[in-house]
Amino acid sequence: MKNFFIPVLCIAAFWSCSSSKDVASNQPVTPSVPVPQISKSAPSYWQQHVDYKMEIDMDVNTYQYKGKQTLVYTNNSPDVLNRVYYHLYFNAFQPGSEMDVRSRTIADPDRRVKDRISKLKPNEIGYINVSSLKQNGVTINHETVGTVLEVDLAKPIQPGESVTFDMTFDAQVPVQIRRSGRNNNEGVALSMTQWYPKLAEYDFEGWHADPYIAREFHGVWGDFDVKLTIDKNYVVGGTGYLQNETKSGGNKKTLHYKAPNVHDFTWAADPDYIHDTAQVPNGPLLNFYYKRTLDKDKLENWKKMQPKTVELMQYFSEHVGKYPYKQYSVIQGGDGGMEYAMCTLITGNRSYGSLVGVTAHEMAHTWFQFLLASNEAKHEWMDEGFTSYISDLAMNDIMNEGKANPVSGAYRNYIYLAKSGKEQPLTTHADRYEYNQAYSISAYSKGAVFLAQLGYVIGEDNLKKTIKKYFTDFSFKHPKPLDIVRTAEKVSGLELDWYLIDFAQTTNTIDYGVKEVDDNTITLERIGVMPMPLDVTVNYTDGTSEDFYIPLQMMRGEKPTSATIIKDWAWAYPTYTFKASKSVKTIEIDPSGYMADIDKTNNKK
Repeated sequence: MKNFFIPVLCIAAFWSCSSSKDVASNQPVTPSVPVPQISKSAPSYWQQHVDYKMEIDMDVNTYQYKGKQTLVYTNNSPDVLNRVYYHLYFNAFQPGSEMDVRSRTIADPDRRVKDRISKLKPNEIGYINVSSLKQNGVTINHETVGTVLEVDLAKPIQPGESVTFDMTFDAQVPVQIRRSGRNNNEGVALSMTQWYPKLAEYDFEGWHADPYIAREFHGVWGDFDVKLTIDKNYVVGGTGYLQNETKSGGNKKTLHYKAPNVHDFTWAADPDYIHDTAQVPNGPLLNFYYKRTLDKDKLENWKKMQPKTVELMQYFSEHVGKYPYKQYSVIQGGDGGMEYAMCTLITGNRSYGSLVGVTAHEMAHTWFQFLLASNEAKHEWMDEGFTSYISDLAMNDIMNEGKANPVSGAYRNYIYLAKSGKEQPLTTHADRYEYNQAYSISAYSKGAVFLAQLGYVIGEDNLKKTIKKYFTDFSFKHPKPLDIVRTAEKVSGLELDWYLIDFAQTTNTIDYGVKEVDDNTITLERIGVMPMPLDVTVNYTDGTSEDFYIPLQMMRGEKPTSATIIKDWAWAYPTYTFKASKSVKTIEIDPSGYMADIDKTNNKK
């Protein structure tokens, strides 16, 4: 998602959305979307459920809108809930907000934000004001605290109980600064993301009512039924399936959307949108919304990008899991690239390569975060990193980039950060990184290396099987870091807790070196703290070569390999000696480069 610049490597991100009809009948379609079979993969697992019904009346002249929301909330937890919380994300775009102050006090502020929020005028700020809230018809107390609405219930919600919350609210769309807003730099009128009062998630860890300071989101799975009334000249694209369009009072129309089994609802609108479509064979209808006012070459890029988007959808469906909805939309809007349910918003004034790249990344987020709905605030590397990994592979394949290691840039970025003294563990909350750069490299690059290097540890074929099983077992749920590791353990038969602990929960680094070579006797040394199994290639003086595999003892097994497997290396021993079959000319540790060794100068001798 998102668009971050890192001195070592520029990491881009991406986004999309729209409506769908049955081609033959021209009738709206609302296909069934799989409901998670929770009991099969984790008998004790549970997750909450929401059903939203909203009626929204947008004034495109004042950028203000009024809303009615009926929300049915089902408490599937074993706990009695005495309070609930809503996110009011637009409140971040006000002078003095946490987002504003953090941006003005962090050492390396996001260039899109900087001090811009502090300078917003009253008619430019964002806000969501909740005017009334009822629980099962009873008025209840609520207080707005920054970007969070704290709600005292009239009656506790019992395990298994469903309650109805009725809310009225009014809101103002902020000037485009971060993700959401009006009149972005490319002139898109409305980028409506995180625009409605959104119930916070509650899981076995408790409430996740995080303030909106800089990063991203976590939502409750459910169904959305949204009626949007807007100026009749505006073209709208976004989440969900268009049920019907009716005339409204004056110069307006009402669009009725339904979105089954998603955890967010997004839309964008502009009177100058072109709307193109492309059908993915045995897949969804793709929608493209972009402004007709773009320069001619940029319009051509949007046309050229569309068949590549079809290929990207096919690639991700094949290599991760089948896309379950009937539509997906790529929409010009926002401030870079950001993924949402069934759609992404991307800036459109791009070169062809950049346009395909940002679309690849944001579309990949449909799998890693929107279907595998990890908590982005706590485990940002699971969505950004895994997305970066699979989109790098997709770009290498679809754009014929010919890279031996498509994730090599991520390795370079990670090693730079690991040696910079600014790295923090991947357990760091996304808002609590001391530097934005450290967040970006950790989330995007180290997260990508986590998956790529996992393939080095368990074998590439096992990694491919792990990714598919992870999707099968955890799509439409909220997976945690342990879930990907346990999936890899089940596929490979290896013990991998050490990998999660060292690489994701500490800043321990990998550094192995060749200490000594004496004829055919080789001594290696572990310099870094983090353990790893080793691939080693030995070139003999007679011109032949041999590959060796040194298992890590604590893995309790070996990856599939054609190399000569020799004795295990127990981590606590700093050195390891073995004899090759002939006189050694040269030796190299990790010739593939898929191990994130921070000092490769000592890997050869």
